[in-house]
Amino acid sequence: MTDTLLNHRAEGPASAPPLLLGPSLGTSYALWDEVAPELSTAHRVVRWDLPGHGGSAAGLIGAGATVGDLAELVLALADALGIERFGYAGVSLGGAVGLHLAVHHPERVSSLAVICSSAHFNGAKPWEERAALVRREGLAGLAESAGARWFTPGFTVPRLVRDHREADPDAYAACCDALAAFDLRERLAEIEAPTLLIAGREDPATPPAHLRQIADAVPGAALVEIPGASHLAPTQCPETVLTALRAHLDGAAGRGMEVRREVLGDAHVDRAQARQTPFTARFQDFISRYAWGEIWTDPTLSRRERSMITLTALVARGHHDELAMHVRAARRNGLTSEEIGAVLLQTAVYCGVPAANSAFATAQRVLEEEGRS
Repeated sequence: MTDTLLNHRAEGPASAPPLLLGPSLGTSYALWDEVAPELSTAHRVVRWDLPGHGGSAAGLIGAGATVGDLAELVLALADALGIERFGYAGVSLGGAVGLHLAVHHPERVSSLAVICSSAHFNGAKPWEERAALVRREGLAGLAESAGARWFTPGFTVPRLVRDHREADPDAYAACCDALAAFDLRERLAEIEAPTLLIAGREDPATPPAHLRQIADAVPGAALVEIPGASHLAPTQCPETVLTALRAHLDGAAGRGMEVRREVLGDAHVDRAQARQTPFTARFQDFISRYAWGEIWTDPTLSRRERSMITLTALVARGHHDELAMHVRAARRNGLTSEEIGAVLLQTAVYCGVPAANSAFATAQRVLEEEGRS
């Protein structure tokens, strides 16, 4: 615990795409115990605690807090971890934080998943009354009824109920203040991040209609409704939530694989996929997601220009196997043999004659092979 940053847990490789996971009111990051480890195979997962919940200091917020205040704490955590742009998924209050970030800080949010949440929470009065109750009587009474609010009959997660009971009453009440003041319905159409909504069909707190309202307003948003799930779907139906999140988050990797095949050819990619092992799977996902899904899809440079830059970089570093592959890619991207030769001649000046000499030999072999095919 620190007095300045939200308590958090990070999982997965540091080089993987960042994914922040936000909790529901009254819970800790244990809400994600059944989902986060699986997501961390392909993402740098960071799950965090609300102020006064789990390991986060209560003093991080006070009476009259807003969802915007919580969002600023999340951004401060991301900054402290060196994370500039991230995917985000959140439940209930954590989902509201994600909506706020997507509207007010769109440059930070690469994708958004809002789970069992709302763009408003049934008006201010119920939350003002709950905040007053908690400030007056503490959390014991609310914790007793948590299971009924969170789960369908016969299901519970004792760890989360205990987290509810042990939360700081003042911080919990401040979070209620934030929910009371939250209403983003008029701003939803501004959200540009790819957005997924997940609703629990048995959720009494944020029924599916709340998620449908967001899905109807956010351009291109998708909605998944989970039969039999109540308010804390990641704990009650973790496999369904995980499947939906993976399909949503893998969009960049899917587009990256398309571009990879267009540039390098099906035969090369098929060979790479056939050689993939559990040990190399994360690296292959990293390549598809970043190199091909983000860099090669950026329209700022044409594929011809990217091929010329790539050839130069490979010559400079002496990566001749990769150079051969990208000579073929350059031809596929529209460069003529003469243009490839001109690029390699340029490298002789800036990368050195010996490097260019080896590069010409590699390129000539590839071009002759293509001429015979």
